Amino acid sequence: MFSVLFCVLRSNKVVAGLEDLLFYTITQGEEKISVARFLAALKSTGLLTSDPRLRECMRQIHQAIQESVGTAMMDQELFRKCVGSNIVLLTQAFQRKFIIPDFESFTSLINHLYYNAQAQKGGKVANYIPQLAKFSPDLWGASLCTVDGQRHAIGDTDMPFCLQSCVKPLEYALAVHETGTELVHRYVGKEPSGLKFNKLYLDEEDKPHNPMVNAGAIVISSLLKMMDYLNRMAGREYVGFSNATFQSEKETGDRNYAIGYYLKEKRCFPSGVDMMAALDFYFQLCSIEVTCESGSVMAATLANGGICPITGERVLSAEAVRNTLSLMHSCGMYDFSGQFAFHVGLPAKSGVSGAMLLVVPNIMGMMCWSPALDRVGNSIRGIHFCQELVSLFNFHNYDNLRHFAKKLDPRRQTGHERVRPHTANKLKLEASSELEPYWKCHYLILPLGG
Repeated sequence: MFSVLFCVLRSNKVVAGLEDLLFYTITQGEEKISVARFLAALKSTGLLTSDPRLRECMRQIHQAIQESVGTAMMDQELFRKCVGSNIVLLTQAFQRKFIIPDFESFTSLINHLYYNAQAQKGGKVANYIPQLAKFSPDLWGASLCTVDGQRHAIGDTDMPFCLQSCVKPLEYALAVHETGTELVHRYVGKEPSGLKFNKLYLDEEDKPHNPMVNAGAIVISSLLKMMDYLNRMAGREYVGFSNATFQSEKETGDRNYAIGYYLKEKRCFPSGVDMMAALDFYFQLCSIEVTCESGSVMAATLANGGICPITGERVLSAEAVRNTLSLMHSCGMYDFSGQFAFHVGLPAKSGVSGAMLLVVPNIMGMMCWSPALDRVGNSIRGIHFCQELVSLFNFHNYDNLRHFAKKLDPRRQTGHERVRPHTANKLKLEASSELEPYWKCHYLILPLGG
């Protein structure tokens, strides 16, 4: 590492100076760098070329590649064109000021955990919904997205699968965001039931125990509209719908129909709600498709307090996220919530499609998927992966207790300045403001040669 004292006459020269410093840092003093080398350096920070924040940068690079003869090279002028709109984000990336500074080392360990989990055998694919039974038990994928938008994926991460019960925390979060905590919990409780997720059973106030069981999710489905919010949570990455699964749900949903009529008998629905319409919508929600990649961005939006890391858009209120993570922690895992909270100590939600949504608050979100399930409906590989994750890293909710945990901490250490990427455009405008015509000296610490 080395320090550079960079003095400029006016604030509007700061951005150009940062571009030049970043260029010579990446090129290690050379006058040109190949596009391939720049993209490789970018990938090492965890940023993807498909990141919507880098759209203009990638457009400029693509144009340069088309116009080049032979190896596409970037000189200082082209570099300025490419990074000008993303200078704060890219400077943070190459300074290693993201939440996971050494992203390559971190993902190497993640890959090791993935292969350990892949070796886990046994379990059965859910077959009570015929469409789910068509998936191979050997499929296994895991994707992560940090609160800064660093991405990593390994395995079968591009194959669409249905959220099933993983939609429940997202549905609840949206309901709280749109209508408020008080209204939602007028109809649904907030305690673990201690019973199987699809039991015909209510609490002492004749309400579903919580939004993570079928009865609670069916009631909440009567309160909201969903698809646009899921798209925004996923940063506009893949969110689809499986009509075949939806039809399978309707044709084999006798238990859920029974729950619906039981809820109607006990007057659990808001006044004027059509129970069959609410139940139909619940089946549709369970049939929404994601991939591990898009699902990890949804999880990261929860980890990031409701702001999508790759777009900077606030999708959910802080209140909605806080409530959702609390309930995921206590009620999210099929008949396993207590043990999972004890051993893993993180908010999570499983689904019978083999999906597992995991949130490490303020750090990252993950989506794991493997259709082979244990006896209570949780992904065998997903459970093993999560347990190994917190055995290796200090991500458990109580690993921060002093003198307690001796685990790896991949996070940026306290005391290092860090700018949240979604504030990059605001900072750039402030840096170039004409309102400060004074001398300014800017200290910038950048890594040399990685």
